[in-house]
Amino acid sequence: MIFNRSHYEDIIAVRVKKIFPDEVWKRRQRHIVEFERMLAEEGTTIVKIFLHISKEEQKRRLLSRLENPMKHWKINPDDLVDRARWSDFMTAYEDVMSKTSTELAPWYVVPADRKWYRNLCVARIMLDTLQKLDMEFPPISWDPKTIRIED
Repeated sequence: MIFNRSHYEDIIAVRVKKIFPDEVWKRRQRHIVEFERMLAEEGTTIVKIFLHISKEEQKRRLLSRLENPMKHWKINPDDLVDRARWSDFMTAYEDVMSKTSTELAPWYVVPADRKWYRNLCVARIMLDTLQKLDMEFPPISWDPKTIRIED
């Protein structure tokens, strides 16, 4: 299963925009750690990847979306309001990642200004993770040679 932002966004945006009191996002942060611990203890492998782009690259991508009518759907004027609070968001991301990166559910911070490099890093992380799982097909209790499929 892949989640894009998911419950982490419920901490970052709420914290930076002061949508709810601090106790709310701090409680959510604690719940995330507890939830991920429970999942990991029950056998779920958790891979958390933060795709980090620089402020300069974000500007370039926003301008590209603004200049190309086919990309207008990808931009929201509120993005510029949030961009003005770049350092607040970065502080919140650093804090949430440091408090929610655990041995059972670590964060991987991937430089993402160059998509080819981002893709290479994510692929390597996923490949390494899957290889560590040492998965095998489940054994069967029947002989495939004895099965005939009629027309």
